[in-house]
Amino acid sequence: MMDAMSIAMPTGGMAERVDQVVRGAVARGRLVGAVVLVAVDGAVVVRCAAGLANREGDRPMATDTLMRLASLTKPVVTAVALRLAERGMLGLDDAVTRFLPDFRPACADGSVPVITLRHLLTHTAGLSYGFAFPRDDNPYVRAGVSDGIAEPGLALADNLARLSGVPLSFAPGQGCQYSLALDVMGGVLERAGDAPLPELVRQYVGAPLGWARSGFSVPDPTALCGAYADARPVPVAMGARYAMPRQLPGGRISEIVFAPDRVLDSGSYPSGGAGMVGTAEEFLTFVDALRAGGGPILSADSAALFGRNAIGDLPMGMANDGMRFAIGAATVDDPARARTPMSRGAFTWGGVYGHQWIADPARGVSIVMLSNTALAGMAGAYPDAVRDAVYGVG
Repeated sequence: MMDAMSIAMPTGGMAERVDQVVRGAVARGRLVGAVVLVAVDGAVVVRCAAGLANREGDRPMATDTLMRLASLTKPVVTAVALRLAERGMLGLDDAVTRFLPDFRPACADGSVPVITLRHLLTHTAGLSYGFAFPRDDNPYVRAGVSDGIAEPGLALADNLARLSGVPLSFAPGQGCQYSLALDVMGGVLERAGDAPLPELVRQYVGAPLGWARSGFSVPDPTALCGAYADARPVPVAMGARYAMPRQLPGGRISEIVFAPDRVLDSGSYPSGGAGMVGTAEEFLTFVDALRAGGGPILSADSAALFGRNAIGDLPMGMANDGMRFAIGAATVDDPARARTPMSRGAFTWGGVYGHQWIADPARGVSIVMLSNTALAGMAGAYPDAVRDAVYGVG
């Protein structure tokens, strides 16, 4: 039931508008294949699948196609952390060293600060990602740190040891930097929950939501979607390893390194920031549970954290003007500055393999956009056009 602050979302023409955007992006060669699902007040009103799941096998995309979820893993692992906190198995202000005694990265001056679980969940720990550094001067690459989407076969203990040896970018709480923090949280949860991370995700999220295929393993590799990257005139297949150049502020060049078959290697650690696979249909059940107040996976108080500013006035960068980081997602603080039709308090995030999701409690709307094309499916003209088609603007 909508409360007094809710604004009804008209659904007339929505499916046709979304279908036109998705099929148009595929026809123009921006995406190889894509799925968009939209629920309004808990009812699915848009089910759109277009293009190919695997171009080489000419397999069409479907709403239940299995895809690499990349950073869509983060809110799921965040939900597990919040559930364990509800059960008294951890506290958000606990030091990471309570669970991982050897994880003690130092600041640039050599001091070793206390990093809390709250710092991890809000990306304020001083950690980063390798793709945030220029490729000609990258301390994460020098240390052999994995971003969780490449380096198949690497164990979590090894990656955390490498990460712990790299100086922090800033003292915890003094900045906000998107990071490997949820990979660290995965290690924390395994200790706090006394079980492997995949089992914790199944127990606290997957089973309550009825997931049958989403998780950290792929029993049938032929069911997994292909992985493609932006290119002209058509996206290119990534292959075993793909390095995507990325321009940093100031003009220097970084790169995002993908190893699409990482998820098929049983020796790869379950990355709490990027390691899951799943379907649009199952992920929508998760997003809509958060949108509707958390049941059956979280209390209303915990679910509300996804839409509440958790970093104060710490800058997130110009690309996130009008947005703040919450716990588990970015939240809309000022819709006008963010240039979005989403309501204040709506929350959203993306996945580097080509995904974006939105939960807007005030409008009763949940949107899941999955594609197999990085980065066009994650950020920019296409996901903005899908969002606008849902809201009926533009």
